[in-house]
Amino acid sequence: MRKHEGGCLCGGIRFEISGEIGPIGHCHDPICRKAHSAAFASHAAIAADRLRWTRGEELIQRYESSPGGFRWFCGRCGSHLTGVMSDRPDAVIVISVGSLDDDPQSRPVAHENVGSKAPWFEITDDLPQFEGGFPKNRRET
Repeated sequence: MRKHEGGCLCGGIRFEISGEIGPIGHCHDPICRKAHSAAFASHAAIAADRLRWTRGEELIQRYESSPGGFRWFCGRCGSHLTGVMSDRPDAVIVISVGSLDDDPQSRPVAHENVGSKAPWFEITDDLPQFEGGFPKNRRET
C-alpha cells in the first residue's frame, strides 16, 4: 500500500497517510483563505484512520474556525496541516496538500466555494467551479 509523508515547516510535526490521496479541491471560502493566507486552500479529504502522526503530536494545536470545524496546526511554526468537521474517531480529515513531501499522484479536480472567492483573484483554469462546497459524493477517498 502506498504511503505519503508530510509535515510542518519547522519539521517538528510529521505524519503519514496510508493509501491514495484525492480528489484535490481548491477551496475559496474566507475561512480557508485566512487559515492559509492565500487566495485558496488546496486540500483532499481522507478517512481519519488513514492518518498517523509520526512525530511531534504534542506540538499540534487546534482552533475551532467554525462551529464543529477544527483546524490543526503546528504550535511552533504555525503551519496548517489538517482540518476536521468533528472530533469523532470516524471523522473525515481534510489534509492540506501543500504539507505533503511528495507528489500525491492526484491532481485538482475543482474549485469550491467560488461564490465567496477573493475578488482580487481570477480563476484561469478549466476546472469545474462550485458556488458552494465540493459535492459530498466525490470528497473522500
